[in-house]
Amino acid sequence: MNLIEAPSPNFDPRTTTPSIIVLHYTGMKSGEAAIARLRDPEARVSSHYVVEEDGRIFRLVPEERRAWHAGVSFWRGRRNVNGDSIGIEIVNPGHEWGYRAFPEAQIEAVIALIADIRTRWDIEDRDIVGHSDVAPTRKDDPGELFPWRRLSEAGHGIWAEWPAAPGNPIGEGEEGAAVFALQAGLTRLGYDLPPSGKFDAATTAVVRAFQRHWRPEGVDGIADGETRARLIALLRVAA
Repeated sequence: MNLIEAPSPNFDPRTTTPSIIVLHYTGMKSGEAAIARLRDPEARVSSHYVVEEDGRIFRLVPEERRAWHAGVSFWRGRRNVNGDSIGIEIVNPGHEWGYRAFPEAQIEAVIALIADIRTRWDIEDRDIVGHSDVAPTRKDDPGELFPWRRLSEAGHGIWAEWPAAPGNPIGEGEEGAAVFALQAGLTRLGYDLPPSGKFDAATTAVVRAFQRHWRPEGVDGIADGETRARLIALLRVAA
């Protein structure tokens, strides 16, 4: 795997070894613009890698250093996951500039890069996540068009499908045991959602993030039977 060196000054020391991979989309009009921003010291953002649409891979920050890609974030008890993670920016205009499918060459490069990273660090499948997973109230990337199932079939990340669970959909404003169970399951998977039994705006954001990753056919923040069934199946896979 050939890497193109494009060093960024935007990093600092790690205090722990990487145990999470966070995937992003760049959300800018071009890869060149994204790389320029990630290398701009005034922007104070960066990632370890950028993967272009044609499959080229740029290395901006050494894996042994902490890049500044996730911001305020949480996954499986770890807050501000920059210190625990390796960030991969995948060139795509994103929802603001014309979100589109990720080209085959790009996905093949992402799979190869993740496989290479995992030869050096102990990263569990359940800790390969999107920016929207670790920051669901702020971020949507890499979004519902990213082929998470394909990634899992290549050996990276978790995936599960299951027949729809019985019961009515539950959504914002509802309260009760079903909401509490949903929040508990999402928390167990990794999200920052202490169970309250009240389906509030934070719960909607987390359900929407879950759907972007594991139920991309419908991203609406409503926990219907299929969403709940996939959550239950994923918890079995991740156990």
